[in-house]
Amino acid sequence: MSQTSDPVQEALARYCAAAYDKNVDAFVSLYADEVHVFDMWNSWELRGIGAWRDMAMGWFSSLGDERVVVTTRDVVSSGNGELALGHATLTYTAVSSDGKELRSLDNRITLALRRVGNEWKIFHEHTSGPIDHKTMKGTIKRGGSR
Repeated sequence: MSQTSDPVQEALARYCAAAYDKNVDAFVSLYADEVHVFDMWNSWELRGIGAWRDMAMGWFSSLGDERVVVTTRDVVSSGNGELALGHATLTYTAVSSDGKELRSLDNRITLALRRVGNEWKIFHEHTSGPIDHKTMKGTIKRGGSR
Protein backbone atom coordinates (compact mmCIF):
# COMPACT_ATOMS: atom_id res chain seq x y z
CA MET A 1 0.00 0.00 0.00
CA SER A 2 1.26 3.47 -0.74
CA GLN A 3 1.68 5.75 2.26
CA THR A 4 -0.94 8.19 0.99
CA SER A 5 -3.62 5.52 0.65
CA ASP A 6 -2.65 3.36 3.63
CA PRO A 7 -5.73 3.08 5.89
CA VAL A 8 -3.61 1.97 8.87
CA GLN A 9 -1.29 4.98 8.59
CA GLU A 10 -4.27 7.28 8.14
CA ALA A 11 -6.13 5.79 11.13
CA LEU A 12 -3.05 6.15 13.33
CA ALA A 13 -2.56 9.78 12.26
CA ARG A 14 -6.18 10.55 13.12
CA TYR A 15 -5.84 8.63 16.41
CA CYS A 16 -2.81 10.76 17.38
CA ALA A 17 -4.63 14.00 16.51
CA ALA A 18 -7.82 13.05 18.37
CA ALA A 19 -5.85 12.03 21.48
CA TYR A 20 -3.92 15.32 21.48
CA ASP A 21 -7.13 17.31 21.02
CA LYS A 22 -8.94 15.15 23.62
CA ASN A 23 -11.71 14.94 21.02
CA VAL A 24 -13.93 12.00 21.96
CA ASP A 25 -16.09 12.26 18.82
CA ALA A 26 -13.07 12.30 16.47
CA PHE A 27 -11.49 9.41 18.38
CA VAL A 28 -14.61 7.25 18.37
CA SER A 29 -15.29 8.00 14.68
CA LEU A 30 -12.27 5.83 13.83
CA TYR A 31 -14.08 2.72 15.08
CA ALA A 32 -16.87 0.46 13.84
CA ASP A 33 -20.01 0.25 15.95
CA GLU A 34 -19.23 -3.37 16.81
CA VAL A 35 -15.59 -2.71 17.73
CA HIS A 36 -13.93 -5.29 19.97
CA VAL A 37 -10.88 -4.04 21.87
CA PHE A 38 -8.36 -5.99 23.91
CA ASP A 39 -7.03 -3.00 25.81
CA MET A 40 -3.89 -3.02 27.91
CA TRP A 41 -5.51 -1.01 30.70
CA ASN A 42 -8.01 -2.10 33.36
CA SER A 43 -10.48 -4.19 31.35
CA TRP A 44 -9.91 -7.57 29.72
CA GLU A 45 -11.94 -6.40 26.72
CA LEU A 46 -14.31 -3.71 25.59
CA ARG A 47 -17.15 -4.53 23.18
CA GLY A 48 -19.11 -2.02 21.16
CA ILE A 49 -18.74 1.65 20.40
CA GLY A 50 -20.56 2.68 23.61
CA ALA A 51 -18.00 0.96 25.84
CA TRP A 52 -15.17 2.39 23.76
CA ARG A 53 -16.66 5.90 23.94
CA ASP A 54 -16.92 5.57 27.75
CA MET A 55 -13.24 4.58 27.88
CA ALA A 56 -12.22 7.58 25.75
CA MET A 57 -14.31 9.98 27.83
CA GLY A 58 -12.72 8.67 31.02
CA TRP A 59 -9.20 8.82 29.57
CA PHE A 60 -9.50 12.34 28.16
CA SER A 61 -11.29 13.77 31.20
CA SER A 62 -8.62 12.30 33.51
CA LEU A 63 -5.97 14.44 31.81
CA GLY A 64 -7.11 17.78 33.21
CA ASP A 65 -4.94 20.49 31.62
CA GLU A 66 -2.45 17.95 30.27
CA ARG A 67 -2.30 16.81 26.66
CA VAL A 68 -1.09 13.50 25.28
CA VAL A 69 1.27 13.51 22.34
CA VAL A 70 1.02 10.12 20.65
CA THR A 71 3.80 9.22 18.23
CA THR A 72 4.05 6.14 16.05
CA ARG A 73 7.00 4.11 14.91
CA ASP A 74 7.65 0.85 13.13
CA VAL A 75 4.24 0.90 11.45
CA VAL A 76 3.63 -2.17 9.30
CA SER A 77 0.45 -2.64 7.31
CA SER A 78 -1.04 -4.74 4.58
CA GLY A 79 -4.43 -5.20 3.08
CA ASN A 80 -6.69 -5.52 0.10
CA GLY A 81 -9.73 -3.62 -1.10
CA GLU A 82 -11.89 -4.49 1.93
CA LEU A 83 -9.59 -5.32 4.87
CA ALA A 84 -6.42 -3.78 6.27
CA LEU A 85 -4.21 -5.00 9.12
CA GLY A 86 -1.38 -3.25 10.82
CA HIS A 87 0.77 -3.01 13.89
CA ALA A 88 3.02 -0.36 15.40
CA THR A 89 4.61 0.92 18.55
CA LEU A 90 2.95 3.99 20.04
CA THR A 91 4.57 6.33 22.52
CA TYR A 92 2.21 8.32 24.72
CA THR A 93 3.85 11.42 26.21
CA ALA A 94 1.94 13.55 28.71
CA VAL A 95 2.76 17.24 28.40
CA SER A 96 1.77 20.08 30.72
CA SER A 97 -0.19 23.10 29.56
CA ASP A 98 3.15 24.91 29.10
CA GLY A 99 4.56 22.10 26.94
CA LYS A 100 6.77 20.38 29.52
CA GLU A 101 7.10 16.60 29.12
CA LEU A 102 5.81 14.94 32.27
CA ARG A 103 5.97 11.18 31.61
CA SER A 104 5.70 8.70 28.78
CA LEU A 105 5.04 5.07 28.04
CA ASP A 106 5.24 2.77 25.04
CA ASN A 107 2.47 0.48 23.86
CA ARG A 108 2.20 -2.13 21.13
CA ILE A 109 -0.91 -1.92 18.97
CA THR A 110 -2.47 -4.16 16.33
CA LEU A 111 -5.39 -2.88 14.25
CA ALA A 112 -7.87 -4.61 11.97
CA LEU A 113 -9.88 -2.29 9.70
CA ARG A 114 -12.66 -2.88 7.20
CA ARG A 115 -14.12 -0.65 4.57
CA VAL A 116 -17.53 0.72 5.54
CA GLY A 117 -18.87 2.64 2.55
CA ASN A 118 -16.11 5.09 1.63
CA GLU A 119 -14.47 4.97 5.07
CA TRP A 120 -12.16 2.62 6.88
CA LYS A 121 -13.21 1.65 10.41
CA ILE A 122 -11.27 -0.18 13.10
CA PHE A 123 -13.27 -3.24 14.09
CA HIS A 124 -10.61 -4.84 16.27
CA GLU A 125 -7.76 -3.34 18.28
CA HIS A 126 -5.30 -5.12 20.52
CA THR A 127 -2.81 -3.28 22.73
CA SER A 128 -0.14 -4.88 24.84
CA GLY A 129 3.17 -4.66 26.59
CA PRO A 130 5.43 -7.51 27.59
CA ILE A 131 5.23 -8.92 31.12
CA ASP A 132 8.40 -9.42 33.13
CA HIS A 133 8.38 -13.08 34.21
CA LYS A 134 10.17 -12.37 37.49
CA THR A 135 8.05 -9.47 38.72
CA MET A 136 4.86 -10.16 36.73
CA LYS A 137 4.73 -6.42 36.00
CA GLY A 138 4.06 -4.93 32.60
CA THR A 139 6.88 -3.28 30.71
CA ILE A 140 5.85 0.21 29.59
CA LYS A 141 9.10 1.33 28.00
CA ARG A 142 10.45 -0.24 24.85
CA GLY A 143 13.89 -1.71 25.38
CA GLY A 144 16.22 -4.09 23.69
CA SER A 145 16.85 -4.50 20.00
CA ARG A 146 14.63 -3.18 17.24
